[in-house]
Amino acid sequence: MQKTSSRLLSLLSLLQTHRDWSGEDLAERLVITVRTVRRDIDRLRELGYLISTVKGPGGGYRLEAGTQMPPMLFDDGQAVALALALQGAATDTTVTEDAARALATLRQVMPPRLRHRIDLLRITAVQPPATDDTLQAGAQVLVDLSRAIHAREEVRFDYTSDPGASGDVRRVQPHHLVTWRHRWYLVAWDLDRKDWRTFRADRIRPRTPTGPRFTPRELPGGNVSTFVTSRFRGNDGTTTDWPCRGEVVLHLPAAEVAPFAQDGIVEELGPHRCRLTLGSWSWTGLAAALGCFDTDIVVIGPPQLANAFANLATRYTRAAATGPGTGSTP
Repeated sequence: MQKTSSRLLSLLSLLQTHRDWSGEDLAERLVITVRTVRRDIDRLRELGYLISTVKGPGGGYRLEAGTQMPPMLFDDGQAVALALALQGAATDTTVTEDAARALATLRQVMPPRLRHRIDLLRITAVQPPATDDTLQAGAQVLVDLSRAIHAREEVRFDYTSDPGASGDVRRVQPHHLVTWRHRWYLVAWDLDRKDWRTFRADRIRPRTPTGPRFTPRELPGGNVSTFVTSRFRGNDGTTTDWPCRGEVVLHLPAAEVAPFAQDGIVEELGPHRCRLTLGSWSWTGLAAALGCFDTDIVVIGPPQLANAFANLATRYTRAAATGPGTGSTP
C-alpha cells in the first residue's frame, strides 16, 4: 500500500481533473478502502483544500476553488514544468521579481534529482531592445484593470501621456486589455472626452474605489483587433497590412503569448485564455506560426486560416506515416 503522503498526492491529482468522483471510484483507482478515502479527504481539507461532498445516489467529492492558497503538491513532471515556466516568466519585467522569488522557493524544496534537472535546463529569453521611454506595467495594475473590465465597472486613474509630464485624472469605461509590440494597453471609452482612447498601462495609476457598472458600447471597427490596428498603423514607420491576417483563441494566458506574438494583437479573455490576431505572408505560414504556441486553438476566422490548418494536418499526418522507423524511403 502507498504511504500516506504519496497517496494524498495521487488523490489530489485525481480530484484536479475537474470532475466528480465517487468514493468507490477513488478507492478502486488508489487500491484502498472507501473508509480510507474519507480519511484522506479529511486530511486534504485540513491542509486547506476545499473539497465539497456531491449529493446523489452514489455520492462523491469535488475539488472547489478556495479562499486562500493551500500547500501545493506536485509530482515530478509538474514540478519541473512549473520551474521552467517560472524561468521564462522571470525574464518578463512585468513579473520579474515575483517569478524569481517563486522559482527560488520552489527550487529550495526540490529534491536533488529534480534540482539537477532544472539546473541543466536554464532558459535565456531574448527581449526586444528597449527605448528610452519604455516602462513596463506593474502586475497589480494589470490585475486591477482586468478585474474592472470583467466586472464592467468604471475606473478612475492618474495618467501621464509622456514621460516627465504632469498627469491628469481620467474617467473611463474599460473594455479591453491588449498587448501591442511588447507593451500593454487599455482600450476604453473616455467619459470626459466622449470618445474611444488607448492608454499605455505602464502610465496608469488606478484610483479606488471603482465607479458604477456600465453597459459595454460597440467598439469601432467591430472588434478590438481592427480598432487597435487602425490606431497604431504607421506610428513607427512599419506596416501591419499583412496579406493574410487571422484571429484565433489560444488556451494560454495573454502574458505568455504576448512576448512571442511579434506584430500581433493579444486580448485577454481570462486567466487561461486569450484572443490573438496575427498576420503573415501566407495562410500556411500563419497556421504554422500559430501552431508553435503548442496549445489548443480555436479559429475565429477567416475560413482560409481554417483551411490552412486542415492542409497542414494532412501534410503532417503523411510526414508522420513516412518518418524514421516506418520502413519507408523518401
